[in-house]
Amino acid sequence: MLTFARDLPNICSLVGLLSAVLSIYYAILGNFPIAIIGMLWAVFFDWGDGLIARRMKGRTDEYRAFGGQLDSLIDIVSFGICPAVFLLSYGGFSPWFLPGAFVIVATGAIRLSYFNVFGLVDDSTYMGFALDNNVIILAFVFMLNGFFSQPIFSVVLYALFVFMAAFNLAPVRTPKFTGRWFYVLSVYVLGLTFIYS
Repeated sequence: MLTFARDLPNICSLVGLLSAVLSIYYAILGNFPIAIIGMLWAVFFDWGDGLIARRMKGRTDEYRAFGGQLDSLIDIVSFGICPAVFLLSYGGFSPWFLPGAFVIVATGAIRLSYFNVFGLVDDSTYMGFALDNNVIILAFVFMLNGFFSQPIFSVVLYALFVFMAAFNLAPVRTPKFTGRWFYVLSVYVLGLTFIYS
C-alpha cells in the first residue's frame, strides 16, 4: 500500500491532508486565522496533485485509480469535516451549530459520491459548485470577522455555509478551474496566508 503513497501526486494529496488536520487542530483551539491558512493550503495541494498527475508520464492505471480514491477521501476531510469543525468551534460548540455542521459534511459526502460515479459533465465543467471553492470564499469572507461581534458573525458564517451547500448540490453547471487558474490560486493563497499571519 505504501508504494502507492510514494507516488508524487499522492504525496501532494497527503500534504494537503496534513494541512487540513492542522486546520482542524487550530480551529478546535480557537485560532481561526491559522485554521483558515490550513484550509487554504489544503486547497492549494488539492489543485496541485491533479496538475502533477496530468503532467506525469508513464503513470499506470492502478496508480491513477488509487490517486483518484485517495483524493476523494482526503476531500471529505479537507472540505467536509474541516469546515464543519471550524463552524462548530466558531459557534462555541453550541448544539445550534450541529445541524449546520451535519449539512456541510453530508453535502460533501453526497457531492463526492456523485462525482465518483458520474464525473465531470465535460472536460471543464462540474455539476454544482466544487467543494474547494467553499474554502476560497470562506477565507475571503472571514476577513470581515473583525467588523462584527462573534455571535453575529457566527450567524453570518452559518448562513454562508448553508448557502454554499445548496450550490454544491444544485443542478447548475460550473467551470472547473485548471491550467493558469492554479497560478491565480497560488497568489491568492500566499496573499491570504500573509494577511492572516
